[in-house]
Amino acid sequence: MDKVCTSAVEAVADIPDGASLAVGGFGLSGIPAVLIQALYEQGATGLNVVSNNCGVDGRGLGVLLAAGRIARVTGSYVGENKEFARQYLSGELEVELVPQGTLAERLRAGGAGIPAFYTPAGVGTQVARGGLPWRYAPDGRVALASPPKETRDFDGRTHVLEHGITTDFALVRAWRGDRHGNLLFRKSATNFNPLAAMAGRITIAEVEELVEPGELSPEAVHLPGVFVQQVVELTSAEAADKKIEKRTVRA
Repeated sequence: MDKVCTSAVEAVADIPDGASLAVGGFGLSGIPAVLIQALYEQGATGLNVVSNNCGVDGRGLGVLLAAGRIARVTGSYVGENKEFARQYLSGELEVELVPQGTLAERLRAGGAGIPAFYTPAGVGTQVARGGLPWRYAPDGRVALASPPKETRDFDGRTHVLEHGITTDFALVRAWRGDRHGNLLFRKSATNFNPLAAMAGRITIAEVEELVEPGELSPEAVHLPGVFVQQVVELTSAEAADKKIEKRTVRA
């Protein structure tokens, strides 16, 4: 039952080339930065990443991206990473853009064992019709486009079929966690971390504060330990290292 690893390096050691990863966080909030850095040092490449966004230049998943370790990204927002745009438009990176709420539900559905669901989001657009550029050719042509999706009417409204997402691994960051893998998230870090954790077959969580089993109230737990296989306790310096995408101050 004790799922605590001695280090982030140990936790990610078995992630192979070509693995699929669900990665938590929203922008730079709640990203598993220590696990991402450990994976960078481990050297796995050809990764298929599912995450709301792909970090920023030089931070978060942007570290793996800049090193050429990511082959495909499924996400909903990519506007803060110039290297991401360069790789996508030059044909080096395959990208599946998904409406943000749909991405959240696809992760949740996959984690709950639901293979597919219908949603009105994307009806009447290329999300449903197909044709979204997944990969460009070096000359700028569309080398691979999204396929059309099944649609069906419910109560007179058209819906599009979306598939649940499961991945080989998930990397997430929690505010508090116990040795059994029960996790609590804080504020905006709650957005995608629980969903990414559910979707991973093997979920690794870095936690800012590790407590003993029984210290967390069952009513307060955001993610039960059944979804978590490994826990990494952060140092105080690692827990405090939280970058801000666009720092603004009053005049």
